Amino acid sequence: MSKTKDIREAVEKELGFDPLVDPASIVVKIMNGQVALNGTVPNYPQYLEAAAAAQRVSGVTKVHNHLEVVLPPGDQRDDSTLTTAADTALAQNITVPYGVKATVKNGNLTLTGTVSYGSQRTAAESAVAGLTGIRHLKDDIEIENDADPLDATQLIQDALHRHALVADDSDVAVDAEGKALTLTGHVRTLAEHDAVISAAWMANGVAEVRDNLSITG
Repeated sequence: MSKTKDIREAVEKELGFDPLVDPASIVVKIMNGQVALNGTVPNYPQYLEAAAAAQRVSGVTKVHNHLEVVLPPGDQRDDSTLTTAADTALAQNITVPYGVKATVKNGNLTLTGTVSYGSQRTAAESAVAGLTGIRHLKDDIEIENDADPLDATQLIQDALHRHALVADDSDVAVDAEGKALTLTGHVRTLAEHDAVISAAWMANGVAEVRDNLSITG
């Protein structure tokens, strides 16, 4: 059995194992460790969870999520109703700063506004991702912070050394240029990759993270 077939079957099994995913209309394709998910799912949380399930599989180096959200008739919402629901969810989330707003067109939701940290932008996404009626989510939130990320590079390296998912002998390097951080080096899995990216976004003053990491698989 080829490695490609092994990975595809493992991804299919993981999709079937995950109780939050209905894999009936999902087609999995593999090329050189990269996974493409094609087909349809009935809601946006399943769109996200299917990709997360594929990322958990050993040997997967990248996931291309081409799934389409096809809402059941009972889950469809008009744009004004969905916009109101999204703005209410944002306002009720204590982690999301005032001024972050949602706009909706044909069920596609876009977030705009300004936050100070990448974690606040992630919180805004999480606040609205589970709303009934969303077909897709686009994040146009800007990060503005007066802090200098040069001061954060060593803090990020220290955080990576503490992280359970990052190898003790990791060669990941962090370089700052303006408000941008560039990550280079090697990680073993997508889980380790995501842990490194998350640590970088937690740093004060970071407005952009450039991902030049290589996944060894």
